[in-house]
Amino acid sequence: MKPTLELTSSQPYLIRAWHEWCTDNGLTPYLTVSVDASVQVPREYVKDDEIVLNISYDSTTDLQLGNDYLAFKARFAGVVRDVMVPVDRVLAIFARENGQGMAFPKASLQAQDADHAAESPEHDMQGQDGPSGEQSPSHLASVPVVAVADLKKPAKELSIKPKTSGRPTLTRIK
Repeated sequence: MKPTLELTSSQPYLIRAWHEWCTDNGLTPYLTVSVDASVQVPREYVKDDEIVLNISYDSTTDLQLGNDYLAFKARFAGVVRDVMVPVDRVLAIFARENGQGMAFPKASLQAQDADHAAESPEHDMQGQDGPSGEQSPSHLASVPVVAVADLKKPAKELSIKPKTSGRPTLTRIK
């Protein structure tokens, strides 16, 4: 048997890559961060336990995009504040001008919180199904399977509404 290697998270590498891509293309990189006790940000700007931060070189000082933390100084209402965000609390990185970027699954935060809870003495079920027999959350979810016979049925039987125009609609996630 081969020993299993403990791989590092790809998230900090992806954050650095998107930051570099935005900078190289003259775009403004923004982060969406899930705020908890481990995140050091001005709390008065947190809404629904999330904050959006401009991490461009023009808006930050001493920007450090490390494997464990993102740290920098930035002005909030004219006052310089220290910001420190654990990489695992970053929900998305995107360009302000066109919305292109990458979102990271919120399920990974729930899984980490569950892992921290599993380390306590009363939890001995780490890596097993939950107490009700449900699967623990994962990064990937399966797509519902549609039977081939259902695909051949007319649209009205499947209750699919035809589109009124030929243009696609895009939804921007904030």
